[in-house]
Amino acid sequence: MMKCHRLAGLSLLALAMAGCSGENAKEVDLVIRGNQIITGAEDSDTPQKGVLVVDDGIILYAGAELPDEYDPQREVDAGDDIVAPGFIDAHTHACDDFGADNSNLNYLTQGVTTVFCGNDGGGPTAIEDTLAGYEQTGLGSNVALFVGHGTVRRAVMGEEDRAPTPDELIRMEKLVSDGMKEGALGLSTGLYYAPGAFAKTDEVIALSRVAAAYGGVYDSHIRDEASYGDGLIASIEEVIDIGKGADIPVHIAHIKALGTDVWGKSADIVAMVEKARQQGVDITADQYPWKASGTSVGGALSPRWVLAGGEEEYHARLRDPAQLPRIKREMTDNLRRRGGAASLLITDPKRPELRGKTLADIAKERGTPPVETAINIILTGNARVASFNMDEADMERFAQQPWVMTSSDGSTGHPRKFATFPKKYRDWVARKPVLTLGEFVHRSSGLTAQWFGLTDRGTLEQGKAADIVIFNPETYAPQATYLEPKKLSTGVDWLVVNGRLAIDEGEPADLKAGQGLRKSVRGENDGEVPS
Repeated sequence: MMKCHRLAGLSLLALAMAGCSGENAKEVDLVIRGNQIITGAEDSDTPQKGVLVVDDGIILYAGAELPDEYDPQREVDAGDDIVAPGFIDAHTHACDDFGADNSNLNYLTQGVTTVFCGNDGGGPTAIEDTLAGYEQTGLGSNVALFVGHGTVRRAVMGEEDRAPTPDELIRMEKLVSDGMKEGALGLSTGLYYAPGAFAKTDEVIALSRVAAAYGGVYDSHIRDEASYGDGLIASIEEVIDIGKGADIPVHIAHIKALGTDVWGKSADIVAMVEKARQQGVDITADQYPWKASGTSVGGALSPRWVLAGGEEEYHARLRDPAQLPRIKREMTDNLRRRGGAASLLITDPKRPELRGKTLADIAKERGTPPVETAINIILTGNARVASFNMDEADMERFAQQPWVMTSSDGSTGHPRKFATFPKKYRDWVARKPVLTLGEFVHRSSGLTAQWFGLTDRGTLEQGKAADIVIFNPETYAPQATYLEPKKLSTGVDWLVVNGRLAIDEGEPADLKAGQGLRKSVRGENDGEVPS
């Protein structure tokens, strides 16, 4: 199609003046013009005026002016909206919601074009089958997966609280190897949760070596973000030890100092990470900008040893008069660490009789002590909670580190699932200058893509995948709250996923533009499990 076809109604003189130099112009899908383009690169801090040319899912051109050689089927004038790479959420539970509808609209309306799933040790071992199933149904966003240590351990050892035998370790290594061959990002662990909590460091190092052999990373929900057992500082040290022992890049999931016992420890942790980086450990972290974490009553308060063996044995211990005194003592201390019964807000839509009340409220209504109330809630189905346990100074210190990315850790009943990226922008860029606009964009896109090995996206550069968010800096804001956690965020006027408009002038459009992303890096052993 010639560029001059739109000049058909003009006079010959006008045609001559127009130049008609595009007789051989290439027809392209989309051109985006904007006054505030942030590329997502580390050094892209000042918005620039320019043009992006998109075709067949790729950015063909990024520059100051539109060359005559391109003839767009669609043009978007972003005006003074921010034009940035689509955001990449490094830690989600989005895939738990997949089924008949995988549109992921709650992430798209935040400007997120790629989500990582399989965090906290829960990732599948059948990576290719899982991604293929998602793609067959259709995906609103791109999805990348981790192999989950908890899934691997459970498949081989069940919920056993012991070290693996040599044969069991070999079988676990094989499962990790298979997942990496099929394109997993790396190995994820949930060392706070059963059965991951039952693994010793040497087991995790052995499995991490397998992921490292394929160019993968190690992503960890650390053993203790507070002072439950190992302690926050020791748990960070373990991540560093795994990085050294397995020679693998390591990542701390949703970094935080959880609970009054460890408030202020962020400075120590930053110093530890900086020292490890200077020693050659490639270590990063992600963070969400919410003072409340999301967990369950049982997850917040139950001692780890009580969880061994699965739900039936777990509940039996809670009912056992011989064990109950010890359990109550430990739960009482855990409740103190969390900030007390008033700090736990029930948000679970499956427990409408409790939703919107704190554990303190429910205990008062029932006339029972908070720990007894919590045990009853656990035995009658448990409940999701927002646990208000973080200090703002710690949060801001972590946010300012150049190695800390953005993540939601989105979970049922918590607004972070619908509103994390706009909240971070609103709180720490627009309202308070904790981050510059360029830092916010880079740590929500380019840094994440680069570190996790998604080399084909994350920045607005020629040849990169066309994942692009265009948001209004005045209206880009969270709408979800702790009691209304499912309200969609506002302010994303256009969103491009793999070159297709998923949001068009603020309205959902093509909600099946996502892809399963498979990491293609391979190790020197060409697929053999390392010895």
